[in-house]
Amino acid sequence: MAEPLTDTGRQPGAGTAGGNSSAPSRPWLLTGVRILGVLARRALLLAVLLATLFAAIELLPGDAATATAERGESAADVAERRALLGLDRPVAERFADWMTGLPTGDLGTSARGEPVADLLARPFPNTLLLGGLALLVTLIASMTLGGWAALRPGGKADRAISGSATAVLALPEFVVGVALVLVFAQWLGWLPAVTLADSDGAPASWQMLVLPVVALSIPQIGWNTRIVRAALGDEAKAPHVETAVLDGLPSHRVLVHHVLPGALPAIAAGLATSTGMLLGGAVVVETIFNYPGLGAVLAGAVTDRDSPVIAGVVAVTGAVITGVLLLADLVRARASGGSL
Repeated sequence: MAEPLTDTGRQPGAGTAGGNSSAPSRPWLLTGVRILGVLARRALLLAVLLATLFAAIELLPGDAATATAERGESAADVAERRALLGLDRPVAERFADWMTGLPTGDLGTSARGEPVADLLARPFPNTLLLGGLALLVTLIASMTLGGWAALRPGGKADRAISGSATAVLALPEFVVGVALVLVFAQWLGWLPAVTLADSDGAPASWQMLVLPVVALSIPQIGWNTRIVRAALGDEAKAPHVETAVLDGLPSHRVLVHHVLPGALPAIAAGLATSTGMLLGGAVVVETIFNYPGLGAVLAGAVTDRDSPVIAGVVAVTGAVITGVLLLADLVRARASGGSL
């Protein structure tokens, strides 16, 4: 991104009559091409993942026709449904048909006859809300704890925060969720243990969001606190930071104005990685707290061997993760003065 606005050896304004040159727009064009290249590579990776997903579901025992069969249905009825769902065709052909509709937002039809896009329309915003709040909590907590630890390297706070971060990042979300329910819902009775949905399908009250968000955030707070602490520690060794310290600037001013800008690329990369982990962990957390998100949809789709629904969930979450990763790439490029 930080590239010269004119070609080497040419004077600004030279090259066209009247001093107008296309050179100033060239960095924006190059940046756009690089962004398109990054998106193309990640779209290809997502397509490979989706193809692998279709193949893996095909290897599971049974299929969508038998999984959704009603009690008492005959073999002829199941065979008719199998043909209706296209399950008698090769999996590669079914995947190709599903992929042709993906660019237009057509995610296919579920095994129970409902358009997948409509099936995901209500729970997907709830999952985004849960993941977004968890990411915000992770950002604030990890920056605060990592910065506090970095202010006094090797001190009591640094050792306590680093040790605690290492311990919590190893905790699975379901363990954290069960512990939170036991303490805050069962023993203390402060917060609800399950989530109830209102008429719009959203959580009925903000209190029902607290435990799921905390359960999802805690492991990622541990992970990102270590990243923030390490990034700030590495940047603190830079010559310009040592100069600022020798000039007698306060520790917090050195941290915010001299250390943090250089540490942003690593911090952004850690948070972008956490986005995928948060959306993946949301499936488990939503199940524990009966949260009205994609977790219940995905669990039901796996039970039904419903390839279009499973692939639709992966596609929409993959699109969100791709966008966040691209944003992190832009932040890293801007902070380092380079390009994608």
